[in-house]
Amino acid sequence: MQRGSDRLSVHRDDEMKHELQGLLRSGHPTRTEEWHDPEPSAEDDPEIAGGPVVPGNPRATLASVRLELARILGRSSFPADAGALAMGLRHENAPDALVDAVRQLPGKDHYANVQKLAEALVGSGR
Repeated sequence: MQRGSDRLSVHRDDEMKHELQGLLRSGHPTRTEEWHDPEPSAEDDPEIAGGPVVPGNPRATLASVRLELARILGRSSFPADAGALAMGLRHENAPDALVDAVRQLPGKDHYANVQKLAEALVGSGR
């Protein structure tokens, strides 16, 4: 029997794992009513039910694509061309659709920052 600083009993811990099992497997809430969810989503949580934010997705705005790129790449990746940025995205395990969209940009163009890259992606409709 484990004793220590555990706040919950073994039975309550197993019960909580069972409650969260559907959410962890599917990636989105599995209950029909939000008040049934063991961990309801907050207003500022990122959308996960719609999949990753990638250019060409109807909900992908310039701001959301820029945020996703900045979250994955950071400042140290710039300035760079599309090939180097695609390799950086692949190295950081970015969604394949985002890596492919960056890879399809013209290879001769250099991007000074995340804003320029996001503008190229959203403006091109990729």
